[in-house]
Amino acid sequence: MSDVSGSFVVAAAAMVAAVSLAAAASAAHDYGDALSKSLLYFEAQRSGRLPYNQRVRWRGHSGLTDGLEQGVDLVGGYYDAGDHVKFGLPMAFTVTMLAWGAIDYGDGVRAAGEMGHALHAIKWGTDYFIKAHTAPNELWAQVGDGNSDHYCWQRPEDMTTSRRAYKVDADHPGSEVAAETAAAMAAASIAFRRAGDAHYAHLLLHHAQQLFEFADTYRGRYDASVEVVRPYYPSGSGYYDELLWAALWLHRATGRRDYLDYALANADEFGGTGWAVSEFSWDIKYAGLQVLASQLLMEEKQGRLRLSEEERAVVEKYRSKAEYYVCSCMNRNPGGAENNAGRTPAGLLFIRPWNNLQYVAGAAFLLTAYSDVLAALGQPALCGGGPAGGVADAGDVLAFARSQADYILGTNPMRTSYLVGYGGGAWPRRVHHRAASSASYRHDRDFIGCLQGFDSWYSARGENPHDLVGAVVGGPNGEDVFNDNRGMYMQTEACTYNTAPMVGVFSKLMQLEGQLPRRPPEESESPEADL
Repeated sequence: MSDVSGSFVVAAAAMVAAVSLAAAASAAHDYGDALSKSLLYFEAQRSGRLPYNQRVRWRGHSGLTDGLEQGVDLVGGYYDAGDHVKFGLPMAFTVTMLAWGAIDYGDGVRAAGEMGHALHAIKWGTDYFIKAHTAPNELWAQVGDGNSDHYCWQRPEDMTTSRRAYKVDADHPGSEVAAETAAAMAAASIAFRRAGDAHYAHLLLHHAQQLFEFADTYRGRYDASVEVVRPYYPSGSGYYDELLWAALWLHRATGRRDYLDYALANADEFGGTGWAVSEFSWDIKYAGLQVLASQLLMEEKQGRLRLSEEERAVVEKYRSKAEYYVCSCMNRNPGGAENNAGRTPAGLLFIRPWNNLQYVAGAAFLLTAYSDVLAALGQPALCGGGPAGGVADAGDVLAFARSQADYILGTNPMRTSYLVGYGGGAWPRRVHHRAASSASYRHDRDFIGCLQGFDSWYSARGENPHDLVGAVVGGPNGEDVFNDNRGMYMQTEACTYNTAPMVGVFSKLMQLEGQLPRRPPEESESPEADL
């Protein structure tokens, strides 16, 4: 669910001979297949009334009374991981990253015949956000209670746990979740405008602008207003990063200078040009907004944006911090381990033992995006600000991003694909996921009680009845060892924000390899045509 620190016990596992990533990557992976499977995963995470064209057939309707107790309609949205709470902050981040991939790497998504599914995945989230934004200064930030939910092992169709909803408003502010939701809706508006749905794009922008105004006017940490979220998705970095992130997305969606002015005027005070980080996640957005700001230089060179000397100087400061992140991931910053991200012996980025692949996926996307910036500018990244740290050109940066994607797909010492369903069959079979580990509601409608599920399904040693296709699990430990055990949730639980960044990465790599689509492109990209 979350990456909150906890004790980590490495379970015994058979060690395999370590192989270098470079030696094992002799053949390109089928990135188009990985892309298609990634988008399928989001259908397994759906809450609400499922559409007739639902492809994950072992799921059923769930959460149909969400919000009823509070007098609002909160049916829909996504479950974040292997449980059934709808957490607004990681859900919004998931949608932002899905939309970013569809925007910047839409040609590949379209060539793979997957743009319709990508827009479906985005819209399932944004439709819910529209419902959750019930007034200009009111946003429902969570449905369900993590504590009671974790005491039960039930299918979502059988839920008996609390479905209480929690909101942020002017009296109980929540700038992180409001700003991230604004970013998600702004980014999504770009994707839908490009797909030809101007009406829906306009609706999303309307909500995004109101939510940003709410987040900025009534500033406050959302986990102080919604205290039940603290054990799962606390705000470690505060809300300044989300405010800058949302402003940059609104500028990109609207072209309005006031949003750009906001991001530049507050760059120093809010830490955008000060924070030098080695991780990017649903909580810490600094690296993402620094890369997003760096793309302004690409727009300027292409003649789509004009910057004054003063404005360009601020953007260059953003860029320098983006390059710190990029170089940290590549282990090229001077100063050793203190200034560089950790690695496993086989070269996987390693930030934390709990759900480490979320950081790998985020890094793979940001480095892919930043390689495009370097290619457009015709300049290398300066690690450490100059020769002491060396340089990394666009090809170097993209190659490292690819190495992380390939590791996820099976180029690793365990020879296991951490993207469920991809490859020759060596993928996690005991994913920590209530629905996938239980009998399908479509074929067995006998009620599964709260504790019964632990006895019948959680404790079972066998493989899950259903593969959670497209899910990126938490991944191996710091020694590249993975234990396919349902109880090892730090390794076997998957989250929506693990898979979301990989959609754009797989699209880029598919095009890079010149891989042909696996099936003809879709006739329609509009989700309305199928829902």
